Amino acid sequence: MNADDLRSLLTQRQVRFTEKNLKNGVQFRCTSGEIFNAYDTGTVLCQGTRTPLAETVAQTTQLQTLSGATAAAEPDRQIFIVYGHDTPARDNLELLLHRMGFAPIVLQNLPAAGDTIIEKLEHYLGEHGNVGFVCVLLTPDDQGHKAGRPEEIKYRARQNVVLELGMVLARLGRRRVAILHKGSVELPSDIAGLLYIPFAERVDEVRTQLFRELKQAGFNPRSDAL
Repeated sequence: MNADDLRSLLTQRQVRFTEKNLKNGVQFRCTSGEIFNAYDTGTVLCQGTRTPLAETVAQTTQLQTLSGATAAAEPDRQIFIVYGHDTPARDNLELLLHRMGFAPIVLQNLPAAGDTIIEKLEHYLGEHGNVGFVCVLLTPDDQGHKAGRPEEIKYRARQNVVLELGMVLARLGRRRVAILHKGSVELPSDIAGLLYIPFAERVDEVRTQLFRELKQAGFNPRSDAL
């Protein structure tokens, strides 16, 4: 099912939605709460819990649920993506993980359900969670410098991303967290031995290294994604 097919299905069921272009796909946000990412490959990802609408879509497409009870059957397929303001980099990483056969979960896009970002992390990465690996995107979204040293200005990741990085490291350990950093972004200090993967513009520049690190962490990415 491609984006046109999904659009027709939602229209036929009189579902109200908005659209946003993704890298190699289209995202549909339904007023009933579902978020569908329809990729050019014919696969549709559903962010959120299974609903009657999601079940209907599942009957006609290769639907993968990114959260909820039905996703618990494949904990080794779920990979969190934590990111800041660089949505093109996020979309590129999401598509790459999808091609590797995983179910990428974009943390900020999960249904709110009254939870804060930290509460979502605690839920999905806790003892009852089903996520075993996290990719954190550090991109140059902010600028900063030492007090009184404006000439030392540097590009930095969003503060919330650094906070979430610390949380996932505490929950999963450094071997199950890949930190992909773009360009000259300043890296968190005093944190040695972490898995840093630098890229210039696009995440797929480092797909081979990410593939290798996932294999070493005990995951099984599809080799035809390289």
